[in-house]
Amino acid sequence: MKLPASQVAVIEAASADEAQTIDQLASATGEKPETVTGAAFDLEADGLVSIEEEVKESVELTEEGQAYLDDGLPEVRLYEAALELGAADEPVSMGQAIGASGLDGAAVDIALSNYARKGYGVIDSGEITADPAADPAADAEAAALAAIETQQTDAIDAETLDQLDHRGLVDRSERTVRSVRLTDDGVTALMEGVEAAETVDRLTPELLTSGEWAEVEFTEYNVEADAPEYGGGKEHILRQTANRVKDVLVGMGFQEMGGPHVDADFWINDCLFMPQDHPARTHWDRFAMDNPREIDELPADLVERVERAHREGVGEHGDGYHSPWDEDFARALALRGHTTSLSTRYLSGEQVGELEPPQRFFSVEKVYRNDTLDPTHLLEFFQIEGWVMAEDLSVRDLMGTFEEFYAQFGITDIEFKPHYNPYTEPSFELFGTHPETGELIEIGNSGIFREEMLEPLGVECDVMAWGLALERLLMLIYGFEDIRDVHGTLCDLELLRETEVMY
Repeated sequence: MKLPASQVAVIEAASADEAQTIDQLASATGEKPETVTGAAFDLEADGLVSIEEEVKESVELTEEGQAYLDDGLPEVRLYEAALELGAADEPVSMGQAIGASGLDGAAVDIALSNYARKGYGVIDSGEITADPAADPAADAEAAALAAIETQQTDAIDAETLDQLDHRGLVDRSERTVRSVRLTDDGVTALMEGVEAAETVDRLTPELLTSGEWAEVEFTEYNVEADAPEYGGGKEHILRQTANRVKDVLVGMGFQEMGGPHVDADFWINDCLFMPQDHPARTHWDRFAMDNPREIDELPADLVERVERAHREGVGEHGDGYHSPWDEDFARALALRGHTTSLSTRYLSGEQVGELEPPQRFFSVEKVYRNDTLDPTHLLEFFQIEGWVMAEDLSVRDLMGTFEEFYAQFGITDIEFKPHYNPYTEPSFELFGTHPETGELIEIGNSGIFREEMLEPLGVECDVMAWGLALERLLMLIYGFEDIRDVHGTLCDLELLRETEVMY
């Protein structure tokens, strides 16, 4: 029997008594695994071998997982530090415990989010306790990391493995392992003798010019042979949604704003009539710049009007805050915590010159907040900023705008809740119902800008405004329950590849 050389090599290396994997046959024949696979499929089609398939999962530590295996899980390190400080007897300062643990950056948020979940203690009002009965040596996730490094994964329970995967500490992949065994016909063929046939795998110019193409045997093309999978690049679903938002707002008559990600506190907060001693303006909630520390120039007349509004108020009955106001603080640079800094630049005329009503502007840009990571919060996210400048605006106008906007995405059950903002009155938050959990989730904040904010900016008519969360809109559209699966360093790439875009 004449067979292609690769098939001869495989049938001679295969056994009728014991199934051999493709990798084993590749090693025995010196052929590439994909060549062996193709040959095995051809031999199976001729009834000379049988092929068995088994799907196996492999698990490997990510770089972060390896670091935690070497240095300890952040929550375990925090527990051990708190225990050392006496937190088993009475609460200690959370800052003191974090400092003693040696944790910094994102590891602090990770430790805090897992500390109570694992029963190591309680974190409340800036203090931390340590449960003396907790046993870090019995931490299932720490034990699983060690087992994965030594490939002892059979003992790891599915829930622990899922948690490690969710935390981005492991890479999981599935592969199909094929094993080949000689059939009775294959054994008979070997006994009768097989030899390699002269075959070629492609038609070349030389074969055509010499005429040899008519004499040679061409290798059959096997469409079932294994081939590596490549995930093609495509636009991220969050960017797709952002572009849809822009299209909707442009269709509603809005123009797009743009401006700096790093800006002075003056534009970010002072122009919003936000007092300088407001808790949201402390170093705990903002990302201040170290170099450079402050903006070079601010419009002096506007600074004077904004300071006067803070100190004295605006109008006959205005009273101001009677709290400290310092221009040096106003000049301090920080990553913007909201894109309303763009609104103050535009409304003041600083960005594009003086604006005459009516006007509609929006932006869909990134903002930065020192929040604790959880399923609905990130340290950086996208905000849908918008405002309308016109005469005699009311809350009905604002609510109607939201209903029209969200209806474009199939969301018709928006709920409103009265709220307090230093810069709007009246104010209200927006909520939507999560399509999977049925829970109400906050999707934005809005209101009518106060006179104390608008008068210093030189605006003499009403302005209604809002800041909506793009990621929360994404959750309502697609039913995602954890935004970290979609956006950030822990995102689920397979989820992003498989999610069907909805219009």
